[in-house]
Amino acid sequence: MIDVTSLAKSYGDLRAVDDVSFCVNRGEAFGLLGPNGAGKSTTIHLLAGVIAPDRGKVRLDGADPQEAIVRTRLGVSPQELAIYEELTGEENLRIFAALYGLRGDALVERVHWALDFAGLTDRRKDRAAKYSGGMKRRLNLACAVVHDPELLICDEPTVGVDPQSRNHIFESIEALRASGTTLIYTTHYMSEAQRLCDRVAIMDHGKLLAADTVDALIEAHGGSSLVLAEFDEPPPADAQLPGTLDGTQLRVDSDKPFELAAELGRGPHRVRSLRVERPDLEKVFLQLTGRSLRDS
Repeated sequence: MIDVTSLAKSYGDLRAVDDVSFCVNRGEAFGLLGPNGAGKSTTIHLLAGVIAPDRGKVRLDGADPQEAIVRTRLGVSPQELAIYEELTGEENLRIFAALYGLRGDALVERVHWALDFAGLTDRRKDRAAKYSGGMKRRLNLACAVVHDPELLICDEPTVGVDPQSRNHIFESIEALRASGTTLIYTTHYMSEAQRLCDRVAIMDHGKLLAADTVDALIEAHGGSSLVLAEFDEPPPADAQLPGTLDGTQLRVDSDKPFELAAELGRGPHRVRSLRVERPDLEKVFLQLTGRSLRDS
């Protein structure tokens, strides 16, 4: 559905997006991850047709998203809230539905659907300024899908929300996926990407570092598992043990963690507990992008 080819965009000497290529299949949930300043937001703006690339192209079923008719097939839920706080929730939805060309009964039907989708039917007559942070986020997402787009771009849709609203947003997005909506999803929460995305791309310094299923990324970049064994008492100093021993705790990196755990359980030193920590998407992210702080 989406083809991105050799995409590049610079701002002065800063190359925000540097020769990025990927594709997103129809009905797929595609995660776009990266540290602050990695180029995610610029990529999102290019995908939505908000800005033009310096080089390369974006195509939605072969069409350029900068064309107005193509953008009607998109929905964008931006990280910065795009709602009118002086208006009610229902008025916000009516405005966005009208902007996308809905009229009459079709507009009324979709606004009612969107209020239910956001869990705001009972608060539809309240001004958005009175909504909690989670309610505003849900309205923000509802405004992006009120016109029933084929492609939804979600940029950090759960920033600063309470657990109940976060779960509601997850369930709403999963329902959209089940209905066939194609999804591009950016987040700093690795657990969200693992839950919601079929494939994930990791960016840094404007470049695409890796793109694959979560399992494939973990297999390729996650490294070893960590085995933690707690002994009843400290083993003797001359004990032949792998890894690092600190008092009664043994830490071992292993590519065969369950075989190692079984071997330690059969060993001469009585084991009180065993735990295996397998690599996850967060470890992959840190392996590829580094552990230094990114504040901008």
